[in-house]
Amino acid sequence: MATVKQIVHWVDGEASSATEREIVQVAAPENATADAVVFATSPEALESALQSRAGVILANAKCSENCMDERVVRVHDARLAFSIVAERLRPRHVAAIAPSAVIDASAQLGEGTSVGAGAVIGPSVRIGADCEIGARVVIEQGVQIGDRVRVQAGAVLGALGFGYARKPDGSYVIFPQQGALVIEDDVEIGANSTIDRGALGETRIGSGTKIDNLVHIGHNCRIGRNVIIAAQTGISGSSVVEDGAILGGQVGMGEHATVGPGVILGGGAGVLSGKKLFGAGQVFWGRPARPLKQYLRDLARLSRMK
Repeated sequence: MATVKQIVHWVDGEASSATEREIVQVAAPENATADAVVFATSPEALESALQSRAGVILANAKCSENCMDERVVRVHDARLAFSIVAERLRPRHVAAIAPSAVIDASAQLGEGTSVGAGAVIGPSVRIGADCEIGARVVIEQGVQIGDRVRVQAGAVLGALGFGYARKPDGSYVIFPQQGALVIEDDVEIGANSTIDRGALGETRIGSGTKIDNLVHIGHNCRIGRNVIIAAQTGISGSSVVEDGAILGGQVGMGEHATVGPGVILGGGAGVLSGKKLFGAGQVFWGRPARPLKQYLRDLARLSRMK
């Protein structure tokens, strides 16, 4: 719960009337009540919001400069402001350990951390403060997790990597998979995602990174800070994704590949083993991934050949 005045302060907004009236939730315009916040990023969205019962309307300054409704709070980025308010108003999780969770005696859990039903936490695991470990999550031996990490149901952290040496007769023997997995602060890991431990070194997930459902990250990978990885992406062993990169859904990366800082990979893009992609803000698409303009030119050529 917060007052309108507090909300204006949170989002560095501008309002004609910042009152002590209480707001308790965020909502869509069609079901908003007087104690709810909505947002608008366009004139059309603002018109819809103004017709709602919402108590606060966060609106982009460019589309609301002539609006006189006292509920409007003008901000630079209404979507971002709405997300900030939603996070502030979100009920805090209650730290609790489900009776069916299995936690090794040598594991360490920080203050305020909760563990869901059926979760398994192995030997020598260290989990920081205010973390949320969902139902049926498995955290293998020695995994290190920072503060405020959220792991959704069914994720597996620190499993053995997929690395083998081939014998002369064609059979395989597993390469040692005895390294570490380190997950830094403020990381979110989606349901049924898997992150392998390092082979001899470590796999590391940088602070602030958000990983969607059904993502696989192989052994010895290094994922930077504030990276976004969408669902069904697979990253092969010893690959690097630098700070601020964005990987769309179903991206595939071969081993020892690198995605540079701020690079954007469109959905379904494929990065060949050993390939390095650089250019902050540049979009790469296709299989193999190439700059978007080149990809579109290639598609045009193919269409003319039919």
